[in-house]
Amino acid sequence: MDLALMDCNNFYASCERAFDPRLAGRPVVVLSNNDGCVIARSAEAKALGVPMGAPEFKCRALFARHGVAVFSSNYALYGDMSARVMATAGAMVPRMEVYSIDEAFLEFAGLEGGPEAAARRVREAVLRATGIPVSLGMGPTKTLAKAANKMAKKDPSLGGVLLLPRGRAREELLARLDVEDVWGVGPRRGRWLKARGVTTALDFMRLPRERVHKKMTVTGLHTWLELHGTPCIPLELAPRPKQSIVSSRSFGRPVTSMEHLREAVFAYASRAAEKLRAQGGVASGVLVWVQTNRFKEGEPQYSAALSQALHPATARAGVIAQGGARLLERLYRPGFAYKKAGVMLTGIEPEGAGRLSLLDAPDPEAAALSRVVDRVNAKWGRDALFLGGCGVRREWRMRQGMRSPRYTTAWSELPVARA
Repeated sequence: MDLALMDCNNFYASCERAFDPRLAGRPVVVLSNNDGCVIARSAEAKALGVPMGAPEFKCRALFARHGVAVFSSNYALYGDMSARVMATAGAMVPRMEVYSIDEAFLEFAGLEGGPEAAARRVREAVLRATGIPVSLGMGPTKTLAKAANKMAKKDPSLGGVLLLPRGRAREELLARLDVEDVWGVGPRRGRWLKARGVTTALDFMRLPRERVHKKMTVTGLHTWLELHGTPCIPLELAPRPKQSIVSSRSFGRPVTSMEHLREAVFAYASRAAEKLRAQGGVASGVLVWVQTNRFKEGEPQYSAALSQALHPATARAGVIAQGGARLLERLYRPGFAYKKAGVMLTGIEPEGAGRLSLLDAPDPEAAALSRVVDRVNAKWGRDALFLGGCGVRREWRMRQGMRSPRYTTAWSELPVARA
């Protein structure tokens, strides 16, 4: 089986560049919720030494000195661009597994010209269709494809594509790969291995199989076998349904009133219910939590969570939000400045698979209404229709002072071309 890992290069920063040609060659960073920390960097920003996770306020002088373009995170844009990248690549290969927002495994077996030619066609098509550069690494297993992708990104002479060779040439490449960069090893196990003289992927391959199994359990053994070319991790064509769904955000400013907390819980419950319906599930439990800012010295601190059953299991936003609001009334304590709240749906099962009750008749009209809301919001943008309990002004929303327009998901923010 010829497998490739396709990885979008510096994805969030590339999404910002795709709609603003003036950013070409300029360092770009994207910040976390409430514009707190750096969560994405372009290659130029990495070259300047901007650390991943660095607080924004500590980097302001560096940003100003080097003309760094700084953006608030724009997840509506990134999600839609990801869908376009995956749709373009998926149409060109027999099978694809979307692994994350910016990564996918592609199967190249039987494609014209062989895997390397197919990978270059995919790379060109994605760039042409979306403006997002991608790198592809290929090998007989997922772990080797991941390793090849890392090497393709580090060596510009490869043009973003590397088909891992066989035999001695493969070993020479794996001897250059840090053991912590091997998929399935990670920093903690990597440090443990390095302390024992295992510093590269090739060093790890040369460990005795029995020793790996004994010290790193079956997970480590699978990584070892995959590096030797034996597939242990199958291609998953459909994403596994989530067993729980969380919707949570830090507030843009401290929230003290019950009214604003209730609006937030309604909004988070609506978003969680939307995700639940998207995977065709219903939830039989809802959990709500609130917390103050534990890093704020001198202020009283409070955090608490409560849950309740939903019977019958449901995906209706209104029912879930009302349940969440009742929990919030029991959680709320006046006199605190709340920093964050969240909603989690639990006990998720496929719609129609749950136990029925003699006392609760199915409500097809409510289910149809939810489908209409989802279709309207998909066509006209998120929150074109929303529960009144979510509020209109939503002053508690997180700060996004430097957010770029939602070019592809909001009619009012479509890009404008002048000629």
